[in-house]
Amino acid sequence: MIEVVNRQRRRKMPNEKWRVFAAKALQAIGRGNQSATIAFVSDRRMRELNRSFRGIGKTTDVLSFPAGEDEFGQTATINLGDIAISVERAESQAAEYGLKFDSEIGQLILHGLLHLCGYDHEADNGEMDRLELRLRRRLGI
Repeated sequence: MIEVVNRQRRRKMPNEKWRVFAAKALQAIGRGNQSATIAFVSDRRMRELNRSFRGIGKTTDVLSFPAGEDEFGQTATINLGDIAISVERAESQAAEYGLKFDSEIGQLILHGLLHLCGYDHEADNGEMDRLELRLRRRLGI
């Protein structure tokens, strides 16, 4: 199950549309039986999250928070974790790259889900990037 929440006021977000998209993306990744939460946030909130969790005092487009282990020391297999997406940053990146806003949001959701599944583009010699490009084509983004 995918939960989508809108925690910013700048733009109305069609939560159900993004819930359905994220479920399809998880299915394409091979994790269709797992869940995640996606939160659309403001740039200000994203900057706070980035500072708190990564020690970086600026905004970013997407952050992923893997669920990790539960209170019994077991790795969470059902809930992958949470994703935060800055709507303002997505708007500016879409304009900068000449993309539709919805395409940028779809790419950020996919990127965040891949991180929740354990992929790390900073340490995997391009594996995540190649997979992400294939999945973008498959998902039509």
